[in-house]
Amino acid sequence: TMPKEPAVLRQNILDTTAAILACGIDPKKCFLFRQSLVPEHAELAWILGCLTNVPRLLRLPQWKMKRASQNREGTVGLLTYPVLQAADILLYKSTRVPVGEDQVLHLELAQDIAQHFNKKYGEFFPVPKAILSEL
Repeated sequence: TMPKEPAVLRQNILDTTAAILACGIDPKKCFLFRQSLVPEHAELAWILGCLTNVPRLLRLPQWKMKRASQNREGTVGLLTYPVLQAADILLYKSTRVPVGEDQVLHLELAQDIAQHFNKKYGEFFPVPKAILSEL
C-alpha cells in the first residue's frame, strides 16, 4: 500500500520468490505466480469492494494502527487492502486459509463478504475457515 521504486519492487519480487523456493516449495507440485499478472484479483476486489461497507473497514485494527503511523492520512489502498485480501482468497475458492492471529479479522471479513455475495447472488464462494498455527 506504499509506493515503491520500480527497481526496488522488482528486486523484492525476486527476493520473495527465492525465499519461497528456499523454504522448500516445489514449483513442480504447486503454482507459483506473480499476483499482479492476474487481472482477476483486482477485478474481483473491485466487485467485492462494491459489496463492502466503509464503516466495517474503518473498524479494523490494522487500519487504525497504520493510519496513526501515517499521520492520520491513511490511503484508500490501505483502507481497501483487506478487500483485496478477500479477493485473493475467494478467487481460488479456498476453503482453508493459514493465518496468523493478526490476520484473523481480515479472514473474518472475507467470510462475511463470501456470505453476503452468496446470499445476494446464489451459492458461489465457499466460506473459508482459518488454519491457526500454535507456533
